[in-house]
Amino acid sequence: MGTRDGGPGMPRASRPASANARRRPAVGIDLAGSPGRRTGFCTLGPGLRTETRVLGTDAEILSAVRDAAPSIVAIDAPLSLPRGRVSLDVPGPPHLRECDRALQRLRIRFFPVTLGPMRLLTRRGIDLAARLSAMGVAAIEAYPGGAQDLLGIPRKGQGEERLRRALVRFGFSGSVAHRPITHDELDAVLCAYTGREHLAGRSLVLGDPTEGTLVLPDPGRRTARRAVAPALPRRSARALP
Repeated sequence: MGTRDGGPGMPRASRPASANARRRPAVGIDLAGSPGRRTGFCTLGPGLRTETRVLGTDAEILSAVRDAAPSIVAIDAPLSLPRGRVSLDVPGPPHLRECDRALQRLRIRFFPVTLGPMRLLTRRGIDLAARLSAMGVAAIEAYPGGAQDLLGIPRKGQGEERLRRALVRFGFSGSVAHRPITHDELDAVLCAYTGREHLAGRSLVLGDPTEGTLVLPDPGRRTARRAVAPALPRRSARALP
């Protein structure tokens, strides 16, 4: 799995992973900054079938990943620091990564990794990605709010039930269609979808791989059983942990 270079500062399109990798599920994690808060977890199986739940501790998350045996895990949390920044404990610049600047060019708002509450999420995300890597599991940084903007799906701020219904219209089935579901799980669904599209070579990779990248589904190459009308990117922000 790789990317095709779109030029300096431009999103790059991903290349498809192996057929074997694409046959295995993708996992999406809407990570909370603290184990005491809800983390949404989604396993995306064949088609767009979802199985979601709410988790808390890192041990619960890692156990769920082991059980799912995914090809990829897409995490809604910063997984890298801006180039030149060695710690979140020292105030001051740099505050933005190249992938953050790419979000700005797409008119998608976000909270910098150095913003107060985001520091907890960033630390937890980086640690979780390292632990997944030690397990031999590939992890990518995803952003469900940005995915929703690019795919023309309403954000949860417009109503969780409206978001859930839009996901069902898009073609998702399983948990998202058949039971009450939290907004954390809804965001995890979009994370898992981002991971699956990345494996299929239908994603945009933002940023510099030597610093850290963020992945979004490519709206021009998306797959869904029932399409949602496309929309221009709306100004949005990653939820605070």
